[in-house]
Amino acid sequence: MAAAAEESGWRRVGFVGAGRMAEAIAQGLIQAGKVEAEHVLASAPSDKNLCRFRAMGCQTTHSNPEVLHSCSLVFFATKPHILPAVLVEVAPAVTAEHILVSVAAGVSLSTLEEEGAMVMARGRHAGSYEARLLQSLLEACGQCEEVPEAQVDVHTGLSGSGVAFVCAFSEALAEGAIKMGMPSGLAHRITAQTLLGTAKVLLQKGQHPAQLRTDVCTPGGTTIYGLHVLEQGGLRATAMSAVEAATCRARELSRK
Repeated sequence: MAAAAEESGWRRVGFVGAGRMAEAIAQGLIQAGKVEAEHVLASAPSDKNLCRFRAMGCQTTHSNPEVLHSCSLVFFATKPHILPAVLVEVAPAVTAEHILVSVAAGVSLSTLEEEGAMVMARGRHAGSYEARLLQSLLEACGQCEEVPEAQVDVHTGLSGSGVAFVCAFSEALAEGAIKMGMPSGLAHRITAQTLLGTAKVLLQKGQHPAQLRTDVCTPGGTTIYGLHVLEQGGLRATAMSAVEAATCRARELSRK
């Protein structure tokens, strides 16, 4: 077992549900050396998703309770409508030693990659030890912040859905360059690099986006002319409304 696992007191990591979300977390933990592949156990009703875990060297099973019997740290990564029945099924196997983690539905695989971001919220019985442990593990997959439970749906609307929003904006920027005569492949590469560079500056310097925007706006220059058009099109108001709509939908799905 990896050193981090030995020091933390848990022995094996389990996944109830073996979809893309579970796969991404498992892959991140294994690649970061947080756990060894043979000490990961995933369950699913069919082999369709389990084959990807086997390819990583993980153990698999069709029994959800077996994951609870074998692992003290368990991620529940099933579809939302399946989760209640799964919880009833595994309840007899749960002990006070278990750390159980429910993975928010709707968060895409890309949010768990190197440039991704996640949030976590504690349940009533989770203390500081469990929070520190989970945060240290999930940081192997990307940025991880602890927030109140009420903000989890906001994160889904911002980060989970935001991947699609950023891609739509990236596509639009590139198509603007294509319209002006730049080859498509080049336009998309430069757009992606521009987004990446901007994100790195904001993260590394801790700047507010408004400050960076001001820094690159020369009076009477090209950027301020372009920003004027974006303001006329309602870019900021539309982006704010998109996050609001996605958050409201996440809350609606949570209630269901």
